[in-house]
Amino acid sequence: MSRIETADFFLDKAKFSDWEAMYRNVWRHPECARYMMWRVTESEDDARARIQRTIEFQKTHDTYLVYDKMTREAIGFAGVEQVSPDMFMEAGVCLGPEYQGKGYGRQILGCLIDYCRREFGAKEFLLYTRGDNQAAKRVVHSFGFVFEGSEEKTDERNGQTYMMEKYRLGINSSPLSETYK
Repeated sequence: MSRIETADFFLDKAKFSDWEAMYRNVWRHPECARYMMWRVTESEDDARARIQRTIEFQKTHDTYLVYDKMTREAIGFAGVEQVSPDMFMEAGVCLGPEYQGKGYGRQILGCLIDYCRREFGAKEFLLYTRGDNQAAKRVVHSFGFVFEGSEEKTDERNGQTYMMEKYRLGINSSPLSETYK
């Protein structure tokens, strides 16, 4: 895989040297973990161990760190997962607090969808989000995803219940990333 690019970012596989930027920009922030399935990283030692696990995971998964093109610093992560030959799903998009609320998640999602269509011939794209994640839902609706249903889930970190919403998008032949650069 060649790296995936948006106007402001590129997605690439993690390197050990990324541990510090990921810890500073993403992993130590509770607001980043809020809608995700991971726990906040508490120390630099934990961040070094976490980057090693990330590197190993990325060897067999279509997941990446997100790098700011200007600084070349890791500021988040994103990825996709194949569900069937024609269907892919978003496997998480997370950006550090300084990068949230600026349309960057939309840029990244558009490029992930284009990547799946272009590289794998995907015809459909799935996305799951927590029902109370209003920012994610705005992005979902801006692309024209169709609501498919919801299911009550339990957050294993704290035992609280939440609604997980499922959305589907048919992917046509025109690229989305050009629209969202």
